[in-house]
Amino acid sequence: MYESEEFDLDAAYAEYLGQDGPPQGDRWSTWDQSTPTERGPLPHPDWVVTELAAVDTELGVLKTGKEADVFLVERAVPDTETGTLMAAKRYRNAHHRMFHRDAGYLEGRQDKESRVNRATAKRTAFGKQVIAGQWAFAEFSALSRMWEAGVAVPYPIQIVDTEVLMEFIGDADGTAGDRLARLRPEPGELDDLWAQLCRNLSLMAREGFTHGDLSAFNVLVHDQRLVIIDIPQIVDVIANPHGPDYLERDVRNVGGWFIARGLDPGRVDDLIADLFVDARLR
Repeated sequence: MYESEEFDLDAAYAEYLGQDGPPQGDRWSTWDQSTPTERGPLPHPDWVVTELAAVDTELGVLKTGKEADVFLVERAVPDTETGTLMAAKRYRNAHHRMFHRDAGYLEGRQDKESRVNRATAKRTAFGKQVIAGQWAFAEFSALSRMWEAGVAVPYPIQIVDTEVLMEFIGDADGTAGDRLARLRPEPGELDDLWAQLCRNLSLMAREGFTHGDLSAFNVLVHDQRLVIIDIPQIVDVIANPHGPDYLERDVRNVGGWFIARGLDPGRVDDLIADLFVDARLR
């Protein structure tokens, strides 16, 4: 006899497991497939759906790339108002051409097993699979660390194998935020976006990191808020011998977009100098 008549989501989930699949959607929530260290920083935002009865429904492709594809996924509890949109970044497996520019970024990252290091160096099928997992875990770890440092990045929800589930930056109807490259801001808006960028890059530098591949194409703007994305190749500016070069390249790449729209070039040089100080490179 039940002690309470309240609806028990976990009991409902257990009941659903007896069926061939979820009552709707594409798969059961993968929340329980991640260990606590494979989930985002605590406290989890209140929009994160952790109920075991939740179902994931794929709604379309947000972005395709050589290393990974990003899908729009809704995680929701059937017949309730509990649900959220997520971006699911899925790194390609060993059967796909991938990671053609990873050598420099992986400097300073070594596995404890020499067999793994040899396989990744030679790009064997096993090595490529290891690299896919390395990139997924690197992005999840980087997002977690940057989120905790206050950097405007998508909140990392969880990682399962080579899939990273993260906060969807966009509207409730599934419309994604604009890439910075597509915007034509007014002077006042340009100054505000530059100030946001400077603040976020400073926070990263103080943690000892730079993006590694920053451009106007991996910065999103939603509701006038700038968000940095695509950071699996995040570079430790101290451990990586080319770290200072990556930092300067990041700023000049994205700074070129701002200069083309009216920013004083001297402000780019000033930012580089400031970031070198923040990162304790000078």
